[in-house]
Amino acid sequence: MRKSIFTLVLFGLYLPATSQAWADNGVVAFTNAQIYPVSSAPIKNGTLLLKNGKISAFGKNVVIPKGAKLVDCTGKWITPGFIDSATQLGLREVSQVAGTVDSSPSRKDPIRASVRAADGVNPRSAAIGVARRHGVTSVLSVLSGGLISGQGVWLNLFDGRNKSWMNTISDDTGLWMRFGESGARAVGGSRASAIQHLRETFDDARLYSQNRKNFEKNTLRHLVTSRLDLEAILKVTSGKEPLVVSVHRASDILAMLNFARDQRLRLVIVGGAEAWLVKSQLAKAKVPVILNPLENLPISFESRNMRGDNAAILSEAGVRVLISSQSTHNVSSLRFLVGNAIRAGLKWSEGLRSVTLNPADTFQRNGSYGRLERGKKASFVVWTGDPFEPVNWAETVVIRGVIQETQNRQTRLRDKYKKRLGL
Repeated sequence: MRKSIFTLVLFGLYLPATSQAWADNGVVAFTNAQIYPVSSAPIKNGTLLLKNGKISAFGKNVVIPKGAKLVDCTGKWITPGFIDSATQLGLREVSQVAGTVDSSPSRKDPIRASVRAADGVNPRSAAIGVARRHGVTSVLSVLSGGLISGQGVWLNLFDGRNKSWMNTISDDTGLWMRFGESGARAVGGSRASAIQHLRETFDDARLYSQNRKNFEKNTLRHLVTSRLDLEAILKVTSGKEPLVVSVHRASDILAMLNFARDQRLRLVIVGGAEAWLVKSQLAKAKVPVILNPLENLPISFESRNMRGDNAAILSEAGVRVLISSQSTHNVSSLRFLVGNAIRAGLKWSEGLRSVTLNPADTFQRNGSYGRLERGKKASFVVWTGDPFEPVNWAETVVIRGVIQETQNRQTRLRDKYKKRLGL
């Protein structure tokens, strides 16, 4: 026990001190920073002005209002807040305690389109503060299980002081499903059975859309899917939201590309272990891929051709790449995953885009996320240097124009045992 405490304290000594928080109704000028807007060229020795919760200006020659709080960022970098595109943050607290796991609904039917992650997410999860500490300001939390798992949720990682955290939840992030080995198991058959089930479900949704009155009168033919599930699927068939598919094998990715083309759907691939093998087809179809660059060893037959430079190959081919931890308790490692992708050949600028602009555009966040723009309630982070280098850290975190508290469960434990041991 004593050894465990000592190890914890030693680890804690390498965590940065908590950042200072300011009121969001004042004016804060971050000066002498290296600014990366992402949607435009980097700015050296620039100033970013935060006024009434919005970015009022940034650039080389920004006029600073009288009375503004000045924050000297000499040698520091400012980037948009990072976005993890496929997590179960807020849906899974302690994996071995069933009462804290809301990521896998117990419904036995393979079509669970109407199940919303937003209804089960806990924005006050202890893991959220840890992720925010490492510059992650927004995540997509998603459900698992079945063939169609349900609707994901966009979650802004506000600290506990924010009283309007429920307004930061949005469930318009698409319909999430599984294909390949897991999708086939969900329907008790083969991949062909899963595709057949999908076709029938999407055909039913279109028929229901055109014949709602007959459906209410019970004069429409039998439909295999419930009304609420059909309503959720119509968000995808109308093009309002994407169909996000967890799939690995190259042939399975091609099957999903064909399905999306036939059904006229907007497709996003998650996992994509063998995506590099079909990079040309993905680029031509303009289908983004969400991946974890550290997944470089096969864990099943469907991922036997996975490789560590998957992100670099896809990006070079013109595929929009999004990097994700695809985790709950490792969201804080997102910047290290990007660093590893860069080590494996991904361009630094594309690495930054993979956790900022690319996820924001893929899930249609309308300019308020993933980039720095004047007049927007942007989310951004002040780093001590290159965020993809382990020696640097997030010094100040701003979400939707509000400077956040970065203390969390880990830092409180660190401080507790440092004090107890007189360190």
